[in-house]
Amino acid sequence: MTESRDPVARELLQSIVGVAQAIFGAQASSIFLLDERADELVFEAVSGRGEEFLVGMRFPADRGIAGWVATSGEPMVVDDLAHDPSFARDLAESTRYVPDALMAAPLIHGTRILGVLEVLDPVQQSRSSLGELDLLALFARQAAAALRIVLERRAADLPPVDRPDLNAGQRATGLRLVEELKELLRHAG
Repeated sequence: MTESRDPVARELLQSIVGVAQAIFGAQASSIFLLDERADELVFEAVSGRGEEFLVGMRFPADRGIAGWVATSGEPMVVDDLAHDPSFARDLAESTRYVPDALMAAPLIHGTRILGVLEVLDPVQQSRSSLGELDLLALFARQAAAALRIVLERRAADLPPVDRPDLNAGQRATGLRLVEELKELLRHAG
């Protein structure tokens, strides 16, 4: 997976990380997509600290907490990264931002893991709460549904200007996702 040349895809991914950052009052949020061929996670969108230079950066898919989430398919919250053995401090240092806490959830479509949504240094009340982790996992499921459309477009290599109009089923799915996201945000606030 490489950085999106598609402005619609870039806008969608940026919107997802911006909403995640806002929901959890975090310092930053990011989406990593899994490049299965290279077995790497790739920063595809970042909101907050690091957004000006992290997009496109890669690291091994089996390292760190994002790697664990991508491998296991399970969400994770860590309140004290300094004492967590799964935290890859060297990878964090290479991004020029070492968080104290993070929450991460897999982006899953069907049985396929597409990537990971991470929220770094969320506000204190979002940490160690199963309810908040469930909220992140729910938001990640909604994001993955939207992301699936982006990945299908990439696989078909459709240029942004030649994209076909949505059929009735795709339009209905998109509208349902928007309504579910609105409902999720209403309950988070």
